[in-house]
Amino acid sequence: MIQNTLLAFIIATSVTALFQGTSFTWINATIFHIPVLFIVLLFAGFIIAEDVRNSFKKVLWFEKRKDKRPIWQVGIGMIFYFTQIGFVEVFARSLMQYDLGGMPLYFVIPFLNAFLLTVIFEEIFYREEKDSVQNYKFKKLK
Repeated sequence: MIQNTLLAFIIATSVTALFQGTSFTWINATIFHIPVLFIVLLFAGFIIAEDVRNSFKKVLWFEKRKDKRPIWQVGIGMIFYFTQIGFVEVFARSLMQYDLGGMPLYFVIPFLNAFLLTVIFEEIFYREEKDSVQNYKFKKLK
């Protein structure tokens, strides 16, 4: 549910940020400083988020992998990263002007945050399957 919510937020912010610079006035309409287009796309994103996640799993052959942990971590990290970037692009555009030697800070800081959030999320929600642990027999030394 958390992943679907964040994915719906990513969908809504990316499309809203794409159309925010256009001259269409109906796209730039806001309610309490929240773009109306964002609200509509957020609800549409909730509907399709599970299907988007499942299609990524099929494309990346997630179910066929023996060790699912690395691709799981990359997926969660990507969701956290793009959620933060989308938030800045739609709701905090004034933060887009700062850079660190040519690299925009709104790219750097979400990368660091996504790493930390992935570790925290993994400790809370990721459960390792018991079948993946193998038992070994040791020989007795004479």
